[in-house]
Amino acid sequence: MNVRWVNYIWDKPRPTAPHELEQLEHEWAVRLPEEYKRVVAMYQGMRPEPSVFNIGRSENVFNALLTAVEDPNRKAYSALYVFNILKSHIPAGIFPFANTPGGEYLCLDYRNAPGQPRIVLVTVEMDIYPIADCVSEFLLKLHD
Repeated sequence: MNVRWVNYIWDKPRPTAPHELEQLEHEWAVRLPEEYKRVVAMYQGMRPEPSVFNIGRSENVFNALLTAVEDPNRKAYSALYVFNILKSHIPAGIFPFANTPGGEYLCLDYRNAPGQPRIVLVTVEMDIYPIADCVSEFLLKLHD
């Protein structure tokens, strides 16, 4: 299914510049997957339609793609801001890229695959659930 992106935290799209993604890579000391960089470069702060994904026998919702840069008026939607809140509660090598309506985070998990991070869900209890092997696989799994 094709994903369509709609405005969420801003009234219009705010594409990410390459140097902003390089800064995020520098801050996290990782190489972001190209597929993620393509998505966030065009759609940061937006939400996908469809937005539902499966987690085990239940479902959850991809609420918004976190931003690569921090907007002072929308700090809670900044990937770096969220990471700085989560980092003392989650294992090293996990980096947030999206949120859910329930305050959970979709994350890039570099722990076992430094070249191709998996997608995991970090719950409010800080439990970690695998979702997909890569960003493109995850986006293909989104449904109504």
